[in-house]
Amino acid sequence: MEKGKMRKKVVFTAVFAVLLIVSFNLSAKYRYRLRYLRREAVPVQFIEPENVAETFNSAFSLQESFVNVARMVKPAVVQVTTEKTVTLRYWDPFGNLGDVFRNPFEDFFQPREPKRKEYQQKQKGLGSGFIVDSSGYILTNNHVVKDMDKIMVKLMDEKKELKATVIGTDSKTDLAILKIKGFGKFPTVKLGDSEAIRVGEWAIAIGNPFGLDETVTVGVISAKGRKGFGISQYEDFIQTDASINPGNSGGPLVNLKGEVIGINTFIVAPSISSGIGFAIPINMAKDVFSQLKEKGRVVRGWLGIIIQPLTEELRNSFGLGETEGVLIGDVMKNSPAEKGGLKRGDVIIQFDQRVIKEPDELSHIAANTAPGKTIPVKIIRERKEKTLEIKIEEMPAEESLIAEKEGEEYWRGLNVEAITEDLMKRFNLDTNEGVMVNEVESGSSADEAGIRKGTIIKQINQKRINNLSDYTEAIRGIKKNKDAILLIQEGKYTRFVILKGEEK
Repeated sequence: MEKGKMRKKVVFTAVFAVLLIVSFNLSAKYRYRLRYLRREAVPVQFIEPENVAETFNSAFSLQESFVNVARMVKPAVVQVTTEKTVTLRYWDPFGNLGDVFRNPFEDFFQPREPKRKEYQQKQKGLGSGFIVDSSGYILTNNHVVKDMDKIMVKLMDEKKELKATVIGTDSKTDLAILKIKGFGKFPTVKLGDSEAIRVGEWAIAIGNPFGLDETVTVGVISAKGRKGFGISQYEDFIQTDASINPGNSGGPLVNLKGEVIGINTFIVAPSISSGIGFAIPINMAKDVFSQLKEKGRVVRGWLGIIIQPLTEELRNSFGLGETEGVLIGDVMKNSPAEKGGLKRGDVIIQFDQRVIKEPDELSHIAANTAPGKTIPVKIIRERKEKTLEIKIEEMPAEESLIAEKEGEEYWRGLNVEAITEDLMKRFNLDTNEGVMVNEVESGSSADEAGIRKGTIIKQINQKRINNLSDYTEAIRGIKKNKDAILLIQEGKYTRFVILKGEEK
């Protein structure tokens, strides 16, 4: 009994000693950590009263800047409402319903054939614009007013709408000028310098999104020089996160000085991303505005070549190493390029002593070159450098200056491109003769004829189509109200289709 009690005391003492040692070690460990944390901790800095006032004043000053800009610019921003009559077509599966007394046995043995019917409907649109001249000239987007039957403009705090006249449009930059008449002088905006803007600067968008007039949203300049959207031929967009919505198109994007630095044009689809809008730089619009106002059209330089990017694969196939430039895919007949000696397969590396790296870069420079001026063009042909003298001509109204692969105009709903080596490989083609359909407008003559993307056009009205030059020349001679017969290739087989002309 005594031994049992003694054994319990020994066990109890041992357990107590172990717990005491562990407790001591843990205490030491956490005391060390506490000292470490105390040593490394950053003391909390409290804002002194005078700093609080300074911060508040800065925020209040910025707020007042936004308010002043809105007050300054809004009177010159207008709401543009448009209207046009469209013809809609549909197939009536019941045929002629007027024959209600038709024998039912006839329906069984000879079913009614569906008939094509039409009806007209008024289509309304909404956009924005801003007055740049006190006599009533308004700058807006071409896509806001294109092909409209009626255009009305409403000013700030005005209930009455004014009828607007289209002075000129330019689809290549998506710009248009309207003119309104009124009593006295109209309020105007001040145009800034879009070349001077910096990424990160404040940007304020003003317009009429969803018909909510005089809406002001604030953001920053997110990026400059955005391109490749296919919105217009000459693209150099300003990207901003200032909220832009349907109805904002044509409205001004301004800086904190109240100067217009861009024209709000489009947004990325909300289903893809939100808060990404794009504006045309005001410097691009200035020249277009002055020409449209004076001449009703824009005069541009014309070179007459089809160009494409010089990819790494193409550089290797041509043996050009690290050479940068643009590749000529085709040369238009009787163009300045053909007269000056440029050929298919040439690589342009300099134009008027300016280094060329991208197709759109050459497109902009050539378009801004005065017709009649002779330009030195440095090329690489058969791996050797050569300089040619090209006399620039005025761009014909119905053609593109430098028709990049995606830059062709629509004809009867067709958008086509040259058949490049990449397309030949992708579609397993034996030849590059013809042009390939890049896009078909829904409801167009081409769509009704069953033409689809990837279709190759071989002939137009019995004229052989070898390249884009042949295509352009062929469609130029076809009247709008005349039908056109096309020989097209789909896969290994060809067939004829008719593209209907416009009804008189």
